[in-house]
Formats: sequence, C-alpha cells, structure tokens
Amino acid sequence: MKFVVVIAVVMALEIWLQERWIGKLHQWRVTLIQKAYGPRNHIATKSSTPSMGGVVFIPVALVTIPLIGGLSLDVWSELGALWLLPLGAAAIGFADDWIKFRMKSSEGFASIYKLVAQIVLVIPWAYWTSVYHGISLWPGIELPVWLAVPVIMFLSIGVLNAVNVTDGLDGLAAGACILSLLGALIWLPLDDPIFYSVLAGLALCTAFLWHNAHPAKIFMGDVGSHFLAGMLISFCVYGDCLIALLPLGFLFGLEIASVAIQLVAIHGYKRKVFLMSPMHHHFELLGWSETQIVARFWIIHGVGLTLLATVITWIFSE
Repeated sequence: MKFVVVIAVVMALEIWLQERWIGKLHQWRVTLIQKAYGPRNHIATKSSTPSMGGVVFIPVALVTIPLIGGLSLDVWSELGALWLLPLGAAAIGFADDWIKFRMKSSEGFASIYKLVAQIVLVIPWAYWTSVYHGISLWPGIELPVWLAVPVIMFLSIGVLNAVNVTDGLDGLAAGACILSLLGALIWLPLDDPIFYSVLAGLALCTAFLWHNAHPAKIFMGDVGSHFLAGMLISFCVYGDCLIALLPLGFLFGLEIASVAIQLVAIHGYKRKVFLMSPMHHHFELLGWSETQIVARFWIIHGVGLTLLATVITWIFSE
C-alpha cells in the first residue's frame, strides 16, 4: 500500500498546485517568449501559454522527501543527496526563466554562464556521492572517484541540456520522462527509498502531463526541464547503474545529437542536415502535426529504450 500513498499524494498535490499556479501565471502574464528563429506557427499558437510550470515541481519534491522518509526509515541523508541534484538544477533553470521573463526575451542565461552554473552544481554533488555512496557503472562495478566525477559531469551536462532542447512540443518531454521512469522501475534493481523516489517522479510527470498535454495549458520551462533531467541522473546514480542513462535518455540523446549535427553542418560545411533543429521542429516543417510528432517520438523512445536496455543487460550479464 505504500506505493499507492506515494502516487496518490504526489499526483494530487501536483495537479492541485499546478492548477492554481496556472491562474497566478496568467494574472502575472508570465508567458513564453517564442524564439524569432523558431517555427512561425509557435508565435501564434504558444505565445499566450504560461511558462515556468516546473516551479511547482519544487514544493512537490520537498513534500515527497519527508513522505518517502517516513515510509523508509533511516535514509534521510541518502534522500537528501538524491533530491539535491534535481532541486539544484531547477534553481539554475529558474534563473534562466526569470531572466527571460524580466527581459521579455526568448534568451536567458548566456550559454557559457549556464554551463558554468551546471558544472558548479554537478562536480561537488558527484564528488560527495562518489565518496559517501559510490557510483557504479553497473551493479557491482563501482567507479573510482577520479573517474566517476568527470564521467558524471560529462553525462550530467549532456542530459541537462538534452531534456531542455526536447521540451519544445506539448507533452513531449514530460511523456518521454514517464517512459524513462517506467523503464527504471521495471529494469533497475532499486532499494526502497530509490524505488519510491522514482515512483514519485513518475507520478509527478504524469500529473504534469494532465495540464501539459496538447493543447498545453502550461509549459514546464527551463526550471522544469532541468529538474526532470536532474531526476534521471540522480535516479541512475543512486540506483547503482550509471549506464542506464543511455537507454533511459534515448530520445533526449537523439534530440541533442540533432542539434550538434546541425551546428557542425552549418559552421563546418555551410549547409543544413535538418530543416530546423532540434529534430522535432524538422518534422513540424515537413508538415507533421504536433500530436503526430509527440506520439511517434514517444514510440521511438519506448522502442529505443527497450532495445538498448536489453543489449546493455546482455553485455553485462555475460
């Protein structure tokens, strides 16, 4: 019955708080300024939709920690470290969103400042976790501190930015995170506090999708995408399976790879590979509807996640 309590509390709190937050954001006119170089139809269809819905993830997480702590005794330090990365990442995302709001601009943090903030957050967290908990590539294969910290830093920067660029269509990032967390629950050997934390993350994403499904009543903003990315990283690290980030982040990896490929093609070869990156915009410009893209990308993510997880399990089980 414990898992029912976690799901019910987190979902009810997220839906209730988000509904009230949407009203406040409309009152304060906190909307997402669309990028001038983005798809033209987004300026007409999404400019009036409030952003920064991910702010609600923070109080929900702060309620979740003592809830799970009460269900699993003597795990407070582990729970604190587990949720520190998502909450810290959310703070970086919120700063970015706040700058956009105050400046009435689609551009927030300069890329270099955001990168520095991410590094400053991740390195101490990775070091502390590696020393006091241990970071395992696969259950039973622990990485030494000197290797774990740079690996975590590299993967974390990638995932934080990958989830961010994926969050460009109604429900796309939230739905993909639901599939990722379902995969984690099924695939990873999770102890009680980690299991309930992943379950809480799944409930949170599902409840957010209640408002974020097409046509979205709210967008999560950078604060939300950074929080969800931090959760994925933290759950894999504390689930003692760092390599699980590859299948669980399958779609996010494809999206950030499309951005990298496009930049290399433009700056190195003076041509484009995609009509627009990240690649969900490419398919928009090809004429696919938003719901088609989101549903098909979820399918791609689910299939890719399953196949890659199967291959990794086979390799490490040999």
